Amino acid sequence: MSKSQLLYQQKLLEFIDVSHDGYAILAADDRLLGCNQAFCDIFYQDHKTMLGILFDDLMRKSFVERKGIRIDADDIEQWLTQAHQRRRQNPFRLFEVDLWDNRWFLFSEQVLSTGEMLIQAKEITKQKVLEHQLSSKVATLSELALTDELTKVANRRCFVESATAELSRCQRLQLPCALFVLDLDFFKSVNDVFGHQAGDEVLKAAAHRIKKALREYDIFGRIGGEEFAVFLSETPQGMALQVAERIRALLANFPIKAGPTELCVTMSIGIALCHGNSSFEDLYTQADAALYQAKRNGRNRAELYPQQTEATTEQGQGTT
Repeated sequence: MSKSQLLYQQKLLEFIDVSHDGYAILAADDRLLGCNQAFCDIFYQDHKTMLGILFDDLMRKSFVERKGIRIDADDIEQWLTQAHQRRRQNPFRLFEVDLWDNRWFLFSEQVLSTGEMLIQAKEITKQKVLEHQLSSKVATLSELALTDELTKVANRRCFVESATAELSRCQRLQLPCALFVLDLDFFKSVNDVFGHQAGDEVLKAAAHRIKKALREYDIFGRIGGEEFAVFLSETPQGMALQVAERIRALLANFPIKAGPTELCVTMSIGIALCHGNSSFEDLYTQADAALYQAKRNGRNRAELYPQQTEATTEQGQGTT
C-alpha cells in the first residue's frame, strides 16, 4: 500500500472518530470489531465495554439498563429472534430507531460479501420533532375542516360523508337504520330578542344534549343554522322513535342558560327509515318532509315519514 493510500485511510479514520454520526463494524458472527465514540455514546458505553461485544448482548444491555435503543417488548429473547429475521436479509438496510433518552437515529446497515457489516447512525431528533409538529398541525386542520366550529360536532360535509358510508354498510348487511333531521323551534326569535350570543349558547347546549341522548357510534352533525342531523345504524322503527323522544324531552324539559337568562327551547324532528336501496338524498328528503310536518302539527314533536299516528310524540308547543 502506498504512502498516499495510508495517509488517506488515516484521515478517513480521523474524520470518522470526530464525526457526530455513529460508525461501527461488525464481524460476520455479529461481534463488534470497532466503532467511534459517537456510536458508543448512543448506548452510553465506553470503548472497552463495546469492543468485542456481540450484537445480541448489546441489545440485552440496552433492554436491561434502559440505555441505547428503546426495545418495546416483554421478552428480549423473542425480540432478538424477530430482529434476526430482518437483519442481513439484504446487502443494505435503512431504518429509524428511538432511544431511551428520546433521541431518534437513522440507522443504515451495509453488509459485505464476506459477512462484515458497516453500521452508520445519524441523529434525526430535530427532524422527528418537526415531523410530529407538522403531523399534529395537519391533524388539527383536518379536524377543523370536518368539525362545526361553534358546536364542535361534525359539520355538514363530514356528516353526509359518514352517514352515506354507514347507510351503504347497513344496506349491504340488510340492517335497519334511520335518519333524523332536527330543527330548533322559533330559533330566530332567540336571536332577535336575546341576541346572537344567546343564540350561540342555545346551539351549543342543544348539540350537547342531542349527543348525550345518542350512542357513542351514532353519527351526529350540524348541517346548517339551527338544523342538526342524526344517523342511527342498526336501528328499527321502535328504537328510532324512543331516541327521538329522548332528544325531544332533553330539550323541552330543561331550560338552557344563556348568560343571565334561562330559555325554554324545543325541537322538531323528522324521521326517515331506510327502505330497500334508498340513497342518502332520498332519506334526507323524506326526513326533511317529516320535519316540516312536525312544524305544521305544532312543533316540539317527532314525525315519521310517511306520517303515521304511532310515529308522533308530543308534549305541547315550544315557547321560544
